[in-house]
Amino acid sequence: MDGADEDAWSAVAEGWAELWGPFADPVRRTLLTAAAVGPGTRVLDVGCGSGELLAQVASLGGQAAGADPAPGMVALARAQVPGADVRVAAAEALPWDDARFDVVTAVNSLQLAASTAGALAEAVRVAVPGGRVALASWAEGALNDLDVVERAVAAAAGEDVPPDGPLREAGGFEALLAGSGLTVVAAGLVEVPWEVPDDTTLVRGVLLGEDAEGTESGHRTVVDAARPFRTEQGGYRLVNAFRYAVAVTPG
Repeated sequence: MDGADEDAWSAVAEGWAELWGPFADPVRRTLLTAAAVGPGTRVLDVGCGSGELLAQVASLGGQAAGADPAPGMVALARAQVPGADVRVAAAEALPWDDARFDVVTAVNSLQLAASTAGALAEAVRVAVPGGRVALASWAEGALNDLDVVERAVAAAAGEDVPPDGPLREAGGFEALLAGSGLTVVAAGLVEVPWEVPDDTTLVRGVLLGEDAEGTESGHRTVVDAARPFRTEQGGYRLVNAFRYAVAVTPG
């Protein structure tokens, strides 16, 4: 992730926290349970965003730390979990000593690193021998209602939706972890719904980062594409899925 990306994420940090921050909570809870996080567990969340996983760690009695390359996200994470050690850092250059954490997590962030292999190597480095590395991200587009809306937006702009990467497919995380010498102990699929109360919130979330003109021009495309997911109350419920895997580092 380069400086322009970091600036872009900082610029939308508050909107992202409002519209998407809690969204991945179901898979975050699954990861922390599978990684046996409890009182005293030292957890580093790589790509911590606005700090939702850090808050979950703190609620379990763990010691939370986070890294994110976007200063705007780090500021929000620090405010949400004041006791957490949150630092501005890229996933490929974590500013902690070797063998510092019992668990290292990365939720929807590993694929954004400049080097996936480099980011994973850093996660393993800062984990204790026999510690756990827990990864999660979006499953393939066919399992996500949001994909329907994103494809409509892309088509309206004359663009194509990028193909699913290997980490979105079944077995992708397991292959990555095993190929790096870790032992996979848990993996699976978690349903992650996204619910919004009205058209305005739907469009803001889907088009996050667009300026006012872009949001206005894309409003009808987003609402029309999301019509199958409209609720009786006038909001929307889009059911999505995340894949996850938890592995143990060499002892």
